[in-house]
Amino acid sequence: MPFESLASRLQNVFGKLRSKGKLSEDDVNDALREVRLALLEADVNFKVVKDFIAKIRERAVGQEVMKSFTPGMVVVDIVNKELTALMGGTQSKLARSNRPPTVIMMAGLQGAGKTTSTGKLAKLLIKENHRPLLVAADIYRPAAIKQLQVLGEQVQAPVFSLGDQVSPVEIAKQGLEHAKEHGNDYVIIDTAGRLNIDEALMEELKSIRAEVKPDEILLVIDSMAGQEAVNVAQSFHEQLELTGVILTKLDSDTRGGAALSVKAVTGLPIKYAMTGEKLDAMEPFHPDRMASRILGMGDMLSLIEKAQESIDAEKAKEMERKMRTAEFTFEDFLEQMEQVKKLGPIDQILGMLPGAGKMKGLQNVKVDEKQIDRVQAIVRSMTKQEKQKPEIINASRRQRIAKGSGTTVADVNRLLKQFEEMRKMMKQLSSMMGPKGMKNLKSLKGKMGRRFPF
Repeated sequence: MPFESLASRLQNVFGKLRSKGKLSEDDVNDALREVRLALLEADVNFKVVKDFIAKIRERAVGQEVMKSFTPGMVVVDIVNKELTALMGGTQSKLARSNRPPTVIMMAGLQGAGKTTSTGKLAKLLIKENHRPLLVAADIYRPAAIKQLQVLGEQVQAPVFSLGDQVSPVEIAKQGLEHAKEHGNDYVIIDTAGRLNIDEALMEELKSIRAEVKPDEILLVIDSMAGQEAVNVAQSFHEQLELTGVILTKLDSDTRGGAALSVKAVTGLPIKYAMTGEKLDAMEPFHPDRMASRILGMGDMLSLIEKAQESIDAEKAKEMERKMRTAEFTFEDFLEQMEQVKKLGPIDQILGMLPGAGKMKGLQNVKVDEKQIDRVQAIVRSMTKQEKQKPEIINASRRQRIAKGSGTTVADVNRLLKQFEEMRKMMKQLSSMMGPKGMKNLKSLKGKMGRRFPF
C-alpha cells in the first residue's frame, strides 16, 4: 500500500490527539515532533519537512483550535489541508492542444519505467476516446522499440518507428508528421534514458524538444528512489523545463518521500501515478485523495470511480436483489469475485476504505491473490446444480471437487461452511428493515469478524 509506514505513524499520532478533550501547546508540539520524525524517516526533503511543520504549528496553536470542542479533529483537518497543498493542491490535468495533435515527450533515467508508462498513458487516453500515436525514439536500449510495439499491440495504439539507425530527432519529427496525416490527436514520444544524467542525453532531449515543440514534457521517476528521485527531477527540470511528473511503483512505496517532496522542491505537479504492473494500473494523481488516504480517511471517490469503470450496473442491481432475497448462489458468488478482481489488488481497495487501517483484521493486510484463484477453481469444479444448491454436495462430491480444483477436501469444506454463513448473514441483513430489525442486528453481533475467502 502506498505510504503504508508513514500512514501508520501519522494515524497513530493523530489518534492520540483525537482522544483528548482539550489540547495544550505542549500537546501540539509533542505531536508535531513525532510527525517531523515520521516525515524525515519517510525520506521527505528536510526543508520541505521544516516548512510543513512550521505551517501546521502556526495554525494549530491558534484560538480556533484551542477553543474548539473537538481540537484533535481540527488539527487533523489542518494537516489534511497542508498535506494536500504539499502534493499540489488540486489534480493537474494533461494538456490538450488547440491545434491537434497534442505532443507529449516522455523523459527519464533508464529503468524508471518510461516505456511502460508510455503504453499505460496511451491506454488511459484511448479510454477517453482519443487516438494516440506512440513514437519509438529510444534507439539505444536493446529491444526498447520492440517493447513499445508489444505495448502498442496490447493497448491497441499504433506505434511509429524508423528502426535504430535513424536519429531520434528525425524519428520524432517524422512521427509528428505521420500523426497529422493519420488523424492522431495525441503523440507520445518515448525517448532514450541513461543510467545517469549526462550531457549527451540532455542535448538529445533538447534537440527533440526544439524540433517538435511538445505541449507536455513528463518526467518518469521511480517513487521508491525517494530523495534521489527528487534530485533527478530537479536536474531534468533545470535543463528541459518539464511540465509534470509521473511516479512509478507508488504501490510499493511505503515511505512516500518522492511524492511528498517533488512538488515543493521543483514546483512540478505529479500528473499520474503507477499503482501496479498491469496496463490499467496508472491513475491521475489527486493530492486531496492521497492526503486523505495517508491520514486514514479513505479515498471513496477513487473507489467509486473504479467501480463505475469496472462493474456492470445492471448486474450489480440484480446481485443486490439476490442478496436481499437470499437467492445468492455459487454462480453469483463467482461472478461477484470476477467483478471485484477488476477493481484491482484487494489490499489497495481496502486501503481506500475510511478507517480501514484501524479495523481489526485489516491492519497491514496482505491479500493473497492466489487464495482467490483457489476459491474460484473450487467453484468452477462444481456442476451447475451444485453451484445452485450447495446443500447437495456430499462427501463423494467434495472429493471430486477437490480433485478437479487441485485443492484438498478440507479447502472445499471450509469454503462451503463460509459460504453458508455468508448466506445466513445476508438473510439477516435483508430483514433489518423489518419490525424485528434491532433483534436481528444484535444476533448478528460478533459474526462480522469472521474470515471469508475473499
